[in-house]
Amino acid sequence: MEFRELLEIVGDAPVFEAGLLLAGDVKRADVQRQLSRWTASGRLYQLRRGLYTLAPPYRKVRAHPFVVANALMHGSYVSLQAALAYYGVIPEYTPVTTSVTTGRAAHWNTPLGSFGYRHIKTEWFHSYARLELDEGQAAFVASAEKALLDLVYLEPGADEPAYLDALRLQALEQLDLDYLAQLAEESKSPKLLRAAHTITEMAQTETAEYEPL
Repeated sequence: MEFRELLEIVGDAPVFEAGLLLAGDVKRADVQRQLSRWTASGRLYQLRRGLYTLAPPYRKVRAHPFVVANALMHGSYVSLQAALAYYGVIPEYTPVTTSVTTGRAAHWNTPLGSFGYRHIKTEWFHSYARLELDEGQAAFVASAEKALLDLVYLEPGADEPAYLDALRLQALEQLDLDYLAQLAEESKSPKLLRAAHTITEMAQTETAEYEPL
């Protein structure tokens, strides 16, 4: 396979699996050797075994971190600080794109950034949607309410007012507080119920502060 053929096959896909190149009369070993050569020469970036992206100047679009996160671990969705920063609920830049999965916790450092995965129980794996991102890309991302509760669920002491204050939560008017309360109630977790109550009070205080006199 020539590199131009790879470009034709991959097109404008932000990332691609090696299996995409195995259609027709080709040998897996030959494809793998060629991918290794192109990676060594800097034409490709290997993100994990079997997952690649074109390196500049060959790529047509830069892969959105959320797309990479979904591709690195199937059966995951972006949540926690990464999702909260995307929604503007926290002000900080997040150096690691965080996701949750019912599989094992994991972490990858790649040429496109760092990606972390936290384990949650199957019954708590919900309330996410496929969002349209930049340049026609899409990824599975938690709702803002679920991302907040995922953070509380996974971090020790995250239901404490001091912890929530330290997050510097903002733009809380965009939260659906009824939905937040519903998620917490359905979890039957006292920790999540306490956090939902505190976040609701914070949102109400924020709204009152910005109401005109």
